[in-house]
Amino acid sequence: MLDDTAEPGPSAAGASAAGPLRVLMIDLNAFSSFPTLAIGLLTASLRRAGHAVEVISPLDHGRPTAERERRETLVDHLKRRVHLSMLRPAMPVRDLMRGLRRTVRERPDRRAVERVRASIAGAAPDAVLLSAYLMHREVVREIAAVCRAEGIPVLLGGPMFNIGETAREWRSIPGIHAVVGAEADHAVVPIVEAMARGGDLARFPGTVLPDGRAGPPAPPLRPLDAVPFADFSDFPWERYPVRIVPMMTGRGCQWARCAFCSDVVSANGRTFRSRSVGNVLAEMEEQSRRHATRNFLFLDLKLNSRPDMLRGIAEGLPSRVPGAEWIGTVHVDERADNGLSRRDLRAAVRGGMRRVSFGLETGSQRLLDRMRKGSSVEGNARFIRHASEAGLSIRCTMFAGYPGETAEDMTATADFLEAHEAHLDRVRFNAFSLLDETPVFREVAAASGAPILTELRPDPRRARIDYRHPAMEDRQYRREKRRALAAVFRINRRPVRNAARQFDGLM
Repeated sequence: MLDDTAEPGPSAAGASAAGPLRVLMIDLNAFSSFPTLAIGLLTASLRRAGHAVEVISPLDHGRPTAERERRETLVDHLKRRVHLSMLRPAMPVRDLMRGLRRTVRERPDRRAVERVRASIAGAAPDAVLLSAYLMHREVVREIAAVCRAEGIPVLLGGPMFNIGETAREWRSIPGIHAVVGAEADHAVVPIVEAMARGGDLARFPGTVLPDGRAGPPAPPLRPLDAVPFADFSDFPWERYPVRIVPMMTGRGCQWARCAFCSDVVSANGRTFRSRSVGNVLAEMEEQSRRHATRNFLFLDLKLNSRPDMLRGIAEGLPSRVPGAEWIGTVHVDERADNGLSRRDLRAAVRGGMRRVSFGLETGSQRLLDRMRKGSSVEGNARFIRHASEAGLSIRCTMFAGYPGETAEDMTATADFLEAHEAHLDRVRFNAFSLLDETPVFREVAAASGAPILTELRPDPRRARIDYRHPAMEDRQYRREKRRALAAVFRINRRPVRNAARQFDGLM
């Protein structure tokens, strides 16, 4: 391994003295066509401490890889129209479809449960680790029941379990020994050792126990160069359509002020921290060697939080991994140097970048300001033109229904999409989600008098509030939204640029 700067795990010596443990790591993420980064990081730390790890991933038991976004058909367009409908007579159908979609997404994966049962029957592990998103409650419940029957302790972790009310909702699942809302890259070792040997888990930062006891808040992880390179050796690489290595150059976001963003309040999104350029390039070289691939996906919230990182990868990667290609997400902010100048984008393409994603959100400057986005309509337009000229495939995310959005805002969004659709390859256009702990969540929850949103329905299990937005029912708003969605469909039904074809459907 080329990670010469990595430090030994905090309990490696103690683990070897007490003997290695058998740990079963269960990946529940069936919505990706690449390995799960969190699983690879935890596996690497546990193995470095001398423990034996078995990883179960969805592809192990026959789940097909998923395309997040693909070339759309008229059926996709009609589904989006219904999903975002605010026409009163259509709302019952819309709500039924939303409920069915949620049921399908959240139903237990029986094959995963049986795969866990078979693994435990073969050789009972000392501990089971579950990495879960909030959609996974039912399968977590069933796996925890299997482990409980065999007397095997279960540790549950995920990006949103640092939110107190959400962790409390999940800690009551029978069989769960602790819920962890922390960056456990190193801490996983002493936590698992303590759990397997009957220790008190309440002493560890970020833990919540079934009896209500909790450890102190977990501080953001530093230094990131000391984290071992992710171990993806257990994933079924031969089953992925394209071999793509997921990575992060840093955690958190340099801006971290967007009023709607839940990522920056998640366990690994609090405060911006960065790896060194040399450490990132060393991992890319090593992962390329291990897995015989030159394709990389950066999962950073904002790859240009530190402009020198983006430039450093573009400049240094071709000599480290000749022919490497990569994609990532950026924030088109208004800094004098945000790493996204015309020169920077052209250099990024020369250095192997093939696709870029960014949060466009809306075409209205008034709404961007209300969101505290730190972006401008003019700056977004300039970025799209320059990225397209440089040869990048461009993907953006948007949403309808932000608190305070009006028909005039949706008109601006439709105008913007129509003006720039020739340069965009994919647009993800969703209903706005009001997520726990975000500034706009707190504003809405505390609103009095004449609130913008009505019929608020808290859902702590999913860390959100469901709502009704009366302004979206206005006839002009609905007309302008249809125009925006028509532009989205015209964009999404086209093929992406040839240079980025291998990355289509990933982000």
